[in-house]
Amino acid sequence: MQHPLPGHILYGGDYNPEQWSEDVWLEDMRLMKLANVNMVSINIFSWALLEPRPEHYHFEQLDRIMDLLHEHGIAADLATATASPPTWMSRLYPSMLPVTREGVRMSHGSRQHYCPNSPDFRRKSAALVQRLAERYAQHPALKMWHLNNEYGCHTSQCYCDNCAEAFRVWLQERYNSLEELNTVWGTNFWSQRYYEWGDILPPRVSPAQNNPGQTLDYWRFMNDSLLGCYRIEEDILRAVTPNVPLTTNLMVAFKPVDAYDWARHMDIVSFDMYPAHGTDPAWNALHHDLMRSAKGGRPHMVMEQSPSQVNWQPQNPHKRPGQMRLHSLQGVAHGADGILFFQWRQSKTGAEMFHSAVITHEGDEHNRIFKQAAQVGAELAKLSASVAGASTQSDVAILLDWDNWWAVEYLPGPSNRLKYMEIVGRYYHAFHQQNISIDIVKPDSDLSKYKVAVAPLLYMLSPGAADNLENFVSKGGTLLTSFFSGIVDENNHVALGGYPGMLRKLLGIHVEEFDPLTPAMHNQVVIKEGALAGSYPAELWGELVHLEGAQALGTFTDDYYADQPALTVNHFGSGNAYYLATQSSQQFLDRLAQEICQQAGVQPLLSLGSEIEVTRRVTSSGDNIYFLLNHQQQDQQVTLPGGTYTSLLDGETVKDQLTIPAMDVVILQAR
Repeated sequence: MQHPLPGHILYGGDYNPEQWSEDVWLEDMRLMKLANVNMVSINIFSWALLEPRPEHYHFEQLDRIMDLLHEHGIAADLATATASPPTWMSRLYPSMLPVTREGVRMSHGSRQHYCPNSPDFRRKSAALVQRLAERYAQHPALKMWHLNNEYGCHTSQCYCDNCAEAFRVWLQERYNSLEELNTVWGTNFWSQRYYEWGDILPPRVSPAQNNPGQTLDYWRFMNDSLLGCYRIEEDILRAVTPNVPLTTNLMVAFKPVDAYDWARHMDIVSFDMYPAHGTDPAWNALHHDLMRSAKGGRPHMVMEQSPSQVNWQPQNPHKRPGQMRLHSLQGVAHGADGILFFQWRQSKTGAEMFHSAVITHEGDEHNRIFKQAAQVGAELAKLSASVAGASTQSDVAILLDWDNWWAVEYLPGPSNRLKYMEIVGRYYHAFHQQNISIDIVKPDSDLSKYKVAVAPLLYMLSPGAADNLENFVSKGGTLLTSFFSGIVDENNHVALGGYPGMLRKLLGIHVEEFDPLTPAMHNQVVIKEGALAGSYPAELWGELVHLEGAQALGTFTDDYYADQPALTVNHFGSGNAYYLATQSSQQFLDRLAQEICQQAGVQPLLSLGSEIEVTRRVTSSGDNIYFLLNHQQQDQQVTLPGGTYTSLLDGETVKDQLTIPAMDVVILQAR
């Protein structure tokens, strides 16, 4: 599928001209040209205007908007407008409204007030999409379809009768028989056995915790239900406009929606990026790498980011000077070929009137936010010829699995302190701070191109995952995994015969017990020799580990597992498998990652120290383009490796030493 604008980095924002009189539209066109905007997302929340009464469609205003964009050379990312149904639908089809786990039916009055399994919602949304597709199939402004908006954002799970019925159908397709379902869910426990499909319900509020198999399957089912809504629209659009690429805006590491699942149906993966004030740049980088990796390394795009402040956090400070530009170019540095804002013009009414926009309430170009946005637009236009379409190559993979996420955080469980993405983020940081490129892939992915694979908290092993990891290590790869891994299979059944189950042979250890720690409990890990020698905190978790071929590199110092292994390595085939039986400090993880990379022959992209973030994109002709990002409040002086570079933003020749100003970016092409 062709890129919407070949050879360009997409730049623009969420445009809502229906909120304004038409005389403002021409002013918007003038300002968009000043800011180097080449694409806007439109029609996202326009269903009520397009269909004010059932089956009475009005496209005249949207026609004028599409024509105006084309006249001014601005591409349309045309949304299907299905994210918020008109209010009359709630009156005519009250069962369309979602129901909470507690049994409360939600009302219209905000947005995304629909159950994804509502036959009425699916029927009406399909009819709207069909009309849109047929009307604008040949319109020259149409360059990309934007399906719905932020699927699952406000209603990630519904528990209504529509969902109960659809859940039973989904389960019958998955398990074929009640006997199989009863076996997988372990329903002989607590007399939960089912004898009729009709007795099965969503995991609604009950006197105690719901069945873990039922709960896990409901996560899977709701992901599939939301994706089912997407697929209805996808099928229509591919039939009517087969050459127009499709996307929908995912959200950063969003638990209800499996990004890998969805990416298979998206031509371009896009997502919304709203880091809180003070967010670690590594956390932002992780999400970019995830979105790029979800589509096999193809460039992704940022569909929404705030030009400055948001309006939905407890306090909403402005982005400081340079932050908008830094966030934007960090996205491009990690593989994005599109940077769009929410939104273009700041609303004067409504729930988001204090959310920042490129055009502020002042309404002109004479303010800090617009000037920064215009600078970013000019720089992206300058970079497009060199950077658009360039790839990212990584030696390190972090393994991420949504089924594992859904399962490991089930409560009550061993610990409510297990936060899967936080733990993944700690391991990501350890490699990111070395300026090593990282892909985020599934455990059953082809790992042959990587030197190091990292699998934090791999509690659930999907079919084939253990064999995949064994094959990777046996052929010379290095694996690092952590506590509470290899515990259950894909059905959330404990692997009997000793932890870590199917990983036991690969890791060369037997975990007799795991010991979740309270916040008041503490232990330490001591390493007596080598590059990691020292004493480090053991937090959150401890384990009683026995060696079965592995070597103990570090041991616990306290409690009943004092002097027992805490960090191990097992030589397996031509590679090594490391296991850390606790959560230690970030400093320790950073040092451990550095030692593993040295042993595995993984080199930083550029050895500039951890104060500068370095990424690399490789052009189709093999040229290396390095992004040097200074997230610090102070200037940083760096010494470049030998050779000569061209600064793509100013055309200057650069070699030897370079000063990167505070909150600034330098982009170098190696000669």
